[in-house]
Amino acid sequence: MLKILHTADWHLGKRLQEYSRLEEQKLVLDEICQIADRENVDLVLLAGDIFDTFNPAHEAVELLYKTLRRLSKNGTRPILAISGNHDSTQFVEAPDPLARELGIIFYSRYDSVIPCGKLDSGVEILKSESGFIELKLPQAEFPIRVILAPYANEVSLRTYLGEENREEEFRKLLSSKWQELADQHCDEKGLNLFLGHFFFMKEGEKAEAEPESERPILHVGGTQALFTKNIPSQIQYAALGHLHRYHAVGHDSIPVVYSSSPLAYSFSEADQEKKAVLIEAQAGQPVSYQPIGLKQGRPLFRVKFDNLADTLSWLEAHPYCFVEITFVADESIDATTRKAILKAHDGIVSLIPQLKNTRGQESFALHVDDLGKDMETLFRMYYQSEKGQEPNAQLLGLFKEIISQTDPE
Repeated sequence: MLKILHTADWHLGKRLQEYSRLEEQKLVLDEICQIADRENVDLVLLAGDIFDTFNPAHEAVELLYKTLRRLSKNGTRPILAISGNHDSTQFVEAPDPLARELGIIFYSRYDSVIPCGKLDSGVEILKSESGFIELKLPQAEFPIRVILAPYANEVSLRTYLGEENREEEFRKLLSSKWQELADQHCDEKGLNLFLGHFFFMKEGEKAEAEPESERPILHVGGTQALFTKNIPSQIQYAALGHLHRYHAVGHDSIPVVYSSSPLAYSFSEADQEKKAVLIEAQAGQPVSYQPIGLKQGRPLFRVKFDNLADTLSWLEAHPYCFVEITFVADESIDATTRKAILKAHDGIVSLIPQLKNTRGQESFALHVDDLGKDMETLFRMYYQSEKGQEPNAQLLGLFKEIISQTDPE
């Protein structure tokens, strides 16, 4: 029985507006390393979005390499890492020849083929072709086959796609490639895994919402999702990245699992417990898996108050967090109140005024008769509807300045 750790969406270098998350990322990656050691994990799967940008900062790159070196246990614990839609394919794959000596295998391009051979640690790459690798670990009696499915878009696959019904072509292209690899390499004599970074859903079901911090995956012609049926039936576990909430996507027989991001990266994730997934698997048998909660990092909260005393009391009780505060007021938040709130806590990301609509205004909507009104009048109508009061002179002056700059005359 092999133990495998599934993690994804590290987004190293990610910021929450002006706040760096690097120190939290150090803590939570240390926690992931501790889990791998405590559970005697044999293999680590990192399912994309390793970095948050195509050109990550030096500190983020350094954190990745130090973490993976520790996770690999000097090459005795292999790591398979694929690129996601936030990653540069060239940047992720560049260190692969050197990293492979430590059992760390980066894969980001569908035309890449990982060299076969035996590493000093005893880990052996038995077979490899585009989108596939077969490993043999010294402690395992059976090989591990992994279909590698890093993020791909129209640019990377444009030579394979026609001009008609490109969404369906995209699904067929990937699923046929995966099925071909499974038919050729995946039988019950080995452990068969899928490692991918895509938006998967069960056909016919409502799509899972993508997090605010995540760029929506738009492949070709507006394609946003692949279907779980596109994963070959020989696969025993599909380790996915992209969606930041831990959950298993519906499938008739195969666990298709998003491990979650290690930290909450937007306030839409405020109520989520972050996880890594521990898998126990062997050849020819259904796998078992369990999520392990991650505790490090600042939690995110969305809260609403209508008085200063309650606001300050809550902030005092929650010193270690990031918070988005909505403050309900008759008009605007006065300067004294705003200063008191912002001074009380070092993690206030947003302080949003919500004005009481005491005048019973209807929601702003244009009617035919409004089309002849000037821009200032329309702006006054909109502001009155949204804020429950007239815009002040300073705001009107700024609006007039803006429209004067866009006046075609």
